Amino acid sequence: MSSNFPWLTHYEQGVPATIDVPDITVQQFLVDSARKFPNKTAVRMVLRYLPLGLAVQGKLSYREVDELSDRFAAALAAQGVKKGTRVSIMLPNCPQQVVIYFGVLKAGGVVVNTNPTYPPHELEPLMKSSGTEVMVTVSGLYDRVKTIQPNTDIKTIILTDLSDHLTGIFRKTVNKQLATKGMYAQVPDGPGVFHYKDLVKRYPAKAPALTFNTATDTAVFQFTGGTTGLPKAAELTHRNLVANTTQMIAWMPSVVRGSEKLLLALPSFHVYGMTVGVLFCVSISSELVVAPDPRDTTHNLEIISKENITLYPGVPAMYIAIINHPRVAEYNLRSIKACLSGGSALPVEVAQKFDEITGGRLVEGYGMSESSPVTCANPIMGRAKVGSIGIPICSTEIAIVSLEADENGHYKFLGTGEEGELIARGPQVMKGYFNNPEETAKTIDADGWLHTGDIAKMDEEGYFYIVDRKKDLIIASGYNIVPREVEEVLFMHAKVMEAAVVGIPDAKRGETVKAFVVLKQGQSATAEELRSFCKEKLAPYKVPTFVEFRTELPKTQVGKVLRRQLVEEEKAKQSTGT
Repeated sequence: MSSNFPWLTHYEQGVPATIDVPDITVQQFLVDSARKFPNKTAVRMVLRYLPLGLAVQGKLSYREVDELSDRFAAALAAQGVKKGTRVSIMLPNCPQQVVIYFGVLKAGGVVVNTNPTYPPHELEPLMKSSGTEVMVTVSGLYDRVKTIQPNTDIKTIILTDLSDHLTGIFRKTVNKQLATKGMYAQVPDGPGVFHYKDLVKRYPAKAPALTFNTATDTAVFQFTGGTTGLPKAAELTHRNLVANTTQMIAWMPSVVRGSEKLLLALPSFHVYGMTVGVLFCVSISSELVVAPDPRDTTHNLEIISKENITLYPGVPAMYIAIINHPRVAEYNLRSIKACLSGGSALPVEVAQKFDEITGGRLVEGYGMSESSPVTCANPIMGRAKVGSIGIPICSTEIAIVSLEADENGHYKFLGTGEEGELIARGPQVMKGYFNNPEETAKTIDADGWLHTGDIAKMDEEGYFYIVDRKKDLIIASGYNIVPREVEEVLFMHAKVMEAAVVGIPDAKRGETVKAFVVLKQGQSATAEELRSFCKEKLAPYKVPTFVEFRTELPKTQVGKVLRRQLVEEEKAKQSTGT
């Protein structure tokens, strides 16, 4: 990489300009850590703390995770999984999620990261378009999978439960509690239906002997939102994920291998939780402490305090919840060394207050599913600029280009302070969108630049700032929400004539969903009525937080709804307090 990039002078001491990407598979991170630290705890899940220092928890050592993932890989192979077979993992954070993830990779399969809150209406097209053949999920979601199975390629269903690695005396009680939440059910084995805990007992700890081309073999399908509504599957190769994990290790030279404790409250099916949480922690042979419910701030505070957490990646909403918790002063959070925030803009006051409470460093970064995900970050222990997404990480180039190409299809590279589209290039940039060459060509140009769709600018020191987005995507708590998808659900309501959905500023989520609705003549409805309707057909994070009824929507002369005008109106209301 050229030495004339202005950001290189702001790298903290010990961070290299470039890295050598190891020619290894993703699962080799686990194998290496198991060899070096076999008895060290690899993953721990604490459901709750009890008096006298007891805890309802499940934990596995590196040796156990490595052996169990070998057993699971052998079980998958026996069910016909081979190189390239797509295996959906639709689980909340739990120890076996880590086992299953690495087991799929060891079997040569492609991990299809899947959000367990998706209703059948949203789940079916994703499983169908990805060609998923095996589904791994909790027993309570079995009926949901059976509902969509006839219209997909799913042949095998493997069930697990949060209690599978808990101490035996707690399993029955926990299962009863999970059943009330729809997360546990008694499902017998049957044709094509298996249980994880039985499979890892039945099969030997011998994964298939396979050869991988790390540069071209896909490791993960990561669904990402787009303006077309149906999420696309970004194909992340073994090299992509190994590169980004290695980049994060280089970016944090103060990290001590074998000694850190990372709290993963981010969902591991999200690209951020997968790479900056699971893969980063396993690669540095440290302890991954998983929280099944990231919204339980009190429990997260308990975990940080009792487990002496040192690393806590998250989204602004998580840090906002902590600093505003009424009992935050009762917990000792001084063990925290560093937190990387992503998903949405990190407010200045949040970063400052969090630093005061913990004594650690909370800095903002930037990435997307298509880049595995991290491309930019503020220096962890160096000079961070609050409000900036930071500087390009090792072996990564970032540039600002014109919003439109010229007649020859070329974009103009812009200078300091000029606003344009942010583009990125590096070894972490995806292979492409699965089975979608047209969208791939629109997103990655002939020179390997990933076009992010975000409008940004660079200051004279090489720090980048997000200004706006070309796309209409709403980003709430790190999740991408396509307005049209929510609008189409609203249009299904018998009383709705028109609907426009936008993202409006929100102190906790970065953005939240607001729907502007015009009802059919003579009809009346309440906001809660429409929200309840949406809850039946959308994942919870997509349901409008606010609904405003209008007699008409602002439109262009050709009838296109002016979403941007609605957003500006909302910002004006918030600034004046009306």
